[in-house]
Amino acid sequence: MNIAKRVFFTSCLIFTAVFAFAQEKSVESEYLDDVDGGIIMALADADDYDSKLVALQYLQSALEEGNTSDQVIKALDRLAGEGIMNPSMTKKRVMNNFPEIRRQACLLMAQVPTEHTKNTLISIAIADNEPMVIAAAVKSLGDIGINTNDEAVGAIAFANRRNQVLNPTSSLAWEVLNAFEILAPNTDNKKEMIDTITLISRDYHYVTPVRQKALKLLKQLTGKGSNSKNAK
Repeated sequence: MNIAKRVFFTSCLIFTAVFAFAQEKSVESEYLDDVDGGIIMALADADDYDSKLVALQYLQSALEEGNTSDQVIKALDRLAGEGIMNPSMTKKRVMNNFPEIRRQACLLMAQVPTEHTKNTLISIAIADNEPMVIAAAVKSLGDIGINTNDEAVGAIAFANRRNQVLNPTSSLAWEVLNAFEILAPNTDNKKEMIDTITLISRDYHYVTPVRQKALKLLKQLTGKGSNSKNAK
């Protein structure tokens, strides 16, 4: 066997070994993802607060490692809607109303920028009644940046409008403004966005920095301060 044939034969052996090793690692990685997802889902399904908190810690690690398996996404959905989308009732009392769990889950969703997570966050922003959870959902909607048919902007505007009437919260309004600033380039019709910002800028229930930020954003979007008549 001449040198050229030896080199070719050796290269083939190396390539085959590397390919086999890569396949083995891929299978092992998928198996570990499934195992991690199963553990996370079991913790998310548990009744107690502490188990759900541990599930969030596992989710954080899984997402940092690039694990976005179906089980991981399902656990995120479950925890983001904990007590709102899946209430556990005992004597007409919701036993799993854990706003902090929902808040953290909503924030983690920003690490999975898909239509699915965007739709879940929209549902949470509309359905939840805790300002800190709504604020987390709004923040993640902005971070994800998907605004198909202006759905994200519409949901954010609705959530802020409802909260502004019932319980105006500066921290939520701040996240609304941040999200609108990010989503503006992906918004076809900016009227609802500008109307919402205008209401925030004029509402003295909000702290001064929030109203100032609203005015600044209005100028960026319209060039006319709080005048939104010609906005599109």
